[in-house]
Amino acid sequence: MMKRIFLFLSLLAALVACSDNDSFTSSPSARLTFSVDTVKMDTVFSTVASSTYTFWVFNNASDGIRLKSVRLRSGNQTGFRVNVDGSYLDNALGSVANDLEVRKGDSIRVFVELTAPENGMQEPQLIKDDLVFTLESGVEQRVCLHSYAWDAIQLRNVRVSRDSVISSSKPIVVYGGIRVDSAATLTIQGASLYFHDKAGIDVYGTLVTQDVQLRGDRLDHMFDYLPYDRVSGQWRGLHFYSSSFDNSLINTEIRNPEDGILIDSALVSPDHQRLYMERSVIHNCKGSALKSLNAYIGLLNCQISNAQDDCLAIYGGVAIFDHCTIAQFYPFVGGRGAALRFTNYYNDYDYPLLQMQLTNSIVTGYDADVVMGEMRDSTVAYQYYFENDLLRTPEVTDSTRFVNIQWEEPKDSTGGKKHFVLIDEKNLIYDFHLDSLSTAKGKGCY
Repeated sequence: MMKRIFLFLSLLAALVACSDNDSFTSSPSARLTFSVDTVKMDTVFSTVASSTYTFWVFNNASDGIRLKSVRLRSGNQTGFRVNVDGSYLDNALGSVANDLEVRKGDSIRVFVELTAPENGMQEPQLIKDDLVFTLESGVEQRVCLHSYAWDAIQLRNVRVSRDSVISSSKPIVVYGGIRVDSAATLTIQGASLYFHDKAGIDVYGTLVTQDVQLRGDRLDHMFDYLPYDRVSGQWRGLHFYSSSFDNSLINTEIRNPEDGILIDSALVSPDHQRLYMERSVIHNCKGSALKSLNAYIGLLNCQISNAQDDCLAIYGGVAIFDHCTIAQFYPFVGGRGAALRFTNYYNDYDYPLLQMQLTNSIVTGYDADVVMGEMRDSTVAYQYYFENDLLRTPEVTDSTRFVNIQWEEPKDSTGGKKHFVLIDEKNLIYDFHLDSLSTAKGKGCY
């Protein structure tokens, strides 16, 4: 009996509530309010769907408001797609939804996406449209939709089996990844490659780059102040397999990958460098920035910075660095890796460190000691040499291996930040050019 009474009262209350909310007005003075007046979307690649953006429509009037229609002013010409409270503005049917209601004190949510058509231009082009709300009173209200679209070349699951060249003034978006077979050389020059999630470059042969940018394909923002381009782990990075030799990266920037560069172990040959880098940058990696296993590598005037694991990890082989800046200011977690690590082993394998030489360089970071030299077996080669460097590590009294070293005081609470133009942890903006007051003049890559 009590259940029946409760059910009756609940139905009665619902009917009363509906009755109160079912009065609608067609007065021109009744207006909707919007959480935004403009939906400012990030730059998107043409023909590639954007993220979904949302805003709210509120009815603060004393009566409900009916909408004759909600429509895109330009119809299906701009590439915007809109869903209003579950009603899709079908671009094949005039990009309009009719006969919607917003009860008093209520709100509805609007979802907006964009797949922009190609525009044939080299630079990003502005795309605008108005989402027009026509009320029963005849009043029109609008929200502006605003974005930029950038024509791009799309590459999917590329396999390079013969010598090939990639060069483009347009951005190149890579899906699935690029594989360079062992008998092939891929040359990338004068191009910017934007890698989709999990895409990267697997090199079994040879990779040569010059004047190249490699980064993730997210052009939007994680937060208003933080574009995805400043967030690590956006793509997979570069992997050089044991069959890969004579790789050369000149004036190349690698940023925001999982691991920047991984080099697999191979027989060390004095005639073939596995990797040579000059005037290049690896920055903001979720794993290691550069990890070399029993390889012969050389870096000149390079910046290796900000990695959750080590910035530069040398496990055996030969590694020669000159005028490099190795800076470990990775912001997201405690327990970050070293700026520089060099050892004569990796896991259960001995990797003789035949030569590790660092000259005219800067090695610094947040921690009191960012230089980690590790030796497991003294019978395995372990040769290293530092000259004319700034090192953030406790002073070592070994004049044969450490020559003309500037030892950075570990008790300095600001770490090595004072040497550089900008270390902005809040907005994740870094400029590793030397500050005018830095004591490291003549050292590093800038």
